[in-house]
Amino acid sequence: MPAKQKNLVIVESPSKAKTIEKYLGRNYHVVASLGHVRDLPKSQMGVDIDHDYEPKYISIRGKGPVIKDLKKEAKKAKRVYLAADPDREGEAIAWHVSHLLGLDVDGKNRVVFNEITKDTVKQAFKSPRSIDMNLVDAQQARRVLDRLVGYSISPILWAKVKKGLSAGRVQSIALKLVIEREKDIKKFVPEEYWTIESMFQHGKDKFKANFYGIDHKKLELKDNDQVQDILGRINKKDDFDIEKVTKKERKRFPAAPFTTSSLQQEANRKLNFKTRKTMMIAQQLYEGINLGRKEGTVGLITYMRTDSKRISKVAQTEASEFIHAEYGEPFAAVKMRKDKNQEGAQDAHEAIRPSSVLRTPKSLKEILSRDQYRLYELIWSRFVASQMTPAVYDTMTVDLTQNGVMFRANGSKIKFEGYHKVYQSTSESNKRDNILPELNEGDKAKLQSNDPAQHFTQPPARFTEASLVKALEENGVGRPSTYAPTIDTIQRRYYVKLNGKSFEPTELGEIVDNLIQDYFPDVVNIDFTAHLEDELDEIEEGKEDWVQVVDHYYKPFAKELESAESKIEKVQIKDEPAGMDCDICGAPMVIKMGRYGKFYACSRFPDCRNTKPIVKEIGVICPKCKEGQVIERKSKKNRIFYGCSRYPDCDFVSWDKPIGRDCPKDGHYLVEKKVKGGRQVICPNGDYEEQVQK
Repeated sequence: MPAKQKNLVIVESPSKAKTIEKYLGRNYHVVASLGHVRDLPKSQMGVDIDHDYEPKYISIRGKGPVIKDLKKEAKKAKRVYLAADPDREGEAIAWHVSHLLGLDVDGKNRVVFNEITKDTVKQAFKSPRSIDMNLVDAQQARRVLDRLVGYSISPILWAKVKKGLSAGRVQSIALKLVIEREKDIKKFVPEEYWTIESMFQHGKDKFKANFYGIDHKKLELKDNDQVQDILGRINKKDDFDIEKVTKKERKRFPAAPFTTSSLQQEANRKLNFKTRKTMMIAQQLYEGINLGRKEGTVGLITYMRTDSKRISKVAQTEASEFIHAEYGEPFAAVKMRKDKNQEGAQDAHEAIRPSSVLRTPKSLKEILSRDQYRLYELIWSRFVASQMTPAVYDTMTVDLTQNGVMFRANGSKIKFEGYHKVYQSTSESNKRDNILPELNEGDKAKLQSNDPAQHFTQPPARFTEASLVKALEENGVGRPSTYAPTIDTIQRRYYVKLNGKSFEPTELGEIVDNLIQDYFPDVVNIDFTAHLEDELDEIEEGKEDWVQVVDHYYKPFAKELESAESKIEKVQIKDEPAGMDCDICGAPMVIKMGRYGKFYACSRFPDCRNTKPIVKEIGVICPKCKEGQVIERKSKKNRIFYGCSRYPDCDFVSWDKPIGRDCPKDGHYLVEKKVKGGRQVICPNGDYEEQVQK
């Protein structure tokens, strides 16, 4: 008797396949395509510009055995279902697989689900649909445009600057943002300003207040002369009048559940995850984790590529019931919230949330890896908090006056935790209660001391991964799926480098940006690129034709390309003299620009291939061997540390910077350590420390 035919289900990843097969049962066989099966060729443009930008797709190299197995399984299957991810890229993968297997594009074989749980998956298979060609065309338009831009500009960069360079639409914008910020920092002129923080006493209670203004008008103190003028007006023997006391109740509402962008930002700030790592772990949580015999493999979160803040009513109801049971009625929001999406959001999926709030992070701690647990806890907490009541604060503002001089004290105290019971964002978790004593209008307070302080305005901060994602989103550049690969690309190309957590442009990045700015202005025009994203959305909605959109963008770009090829002169990245000779052949050494930054090389290259890394001496003799110099190095994770120049003969190493002095207590070397508010000199071997430098 022949074996019963099974239904074949094709997904992208083996872990997703494993999860879904358990849900669907013995009549289904689930296999993985291992991502894309067809793409544009790497060796050529692969786009027929003269015939409506027709893409020339080929099977991806190395995917032959996978495609062969898919065809074999499809041939013997009762029916084939395509269950790739529920977005443009997933739709395109389904379409490519359909083409290779000779399936009917109009056949109802496409299945989509926003979360991988038993009920959701089974329900999705009850109502399969045909492949949505609008989604496919939107993805094709993006792929074709990116190929046209990348494969047109990159050869020019290879010829005019150096081999191995590339340019792309979104990565060029990201690079431009980093460089523009660096320019703002360099041209920033600090402005002096002063504050006066004073200590007051009322009865037995002491409290702090800050100078506010003169004669009830706010006054910014620009220099020490103004400060001395203010202090000269104050009579220390006289009391200050407590002129006005304002007490208010202030509510702080919880943030919406995570979108891709906000998850990447908060995971970077709270967990120190890179955007790529965040998305990799989120993919694991979405595709399924084996929870043991009782539940088997379950997708723990909803789809992680989304720009929507929307939540299903089922999820909101489950969260409400959980909050009532776990924390009590006062913590459960009465109304189901509706969060407004970012302008231009597609709203194709829900926000990122746990597939069930009943799976608490605590219950999964022994099952998940450390990183999976931390990210799941972040997603779970943010979602639950979003369905809770606001935190309530009692705030108090006190105005104190004497001779027209006004000080103001601000106090706040949490009255009701609300959603803080579960979650606080990075900005909230740094705030502490500032409780003022009971003060009333008409009371008197005695000035105890003044502490004038000079300050200077600070330049804008360099971009971190979190703030760069935020800037891309705010400018409408890219979509949830593009942020992580964009940031990864500009680092791999060495257009930017990480200094601690902040991005700095490299010399190479500035050269590439200048060329693109000068000869391809539309590529780095933020409004131009953001408008394209809107048009891609309109293709997805069936309102625009993808060929016309590509044509509209490519034609002006083609003119820029023609002009650039003849006008761009070869950029000479000159070698700088290193000021030393090669220790192999005696020729002068030079400083060269490489793929990963500058390095020393012999000027007789390629006859002599001697190279050395550039190290930074800090002017301190090694405290261990007393012979070598202490040099600044970088770990594999780009963290700065200090070691001896005689390594491996001397193994001295320190995360903190040696300062070249010995501890007066035990003679051990002293180091400079970063602390909140500045730096501190300490002895790593004992309890000696010097004053913090603010």
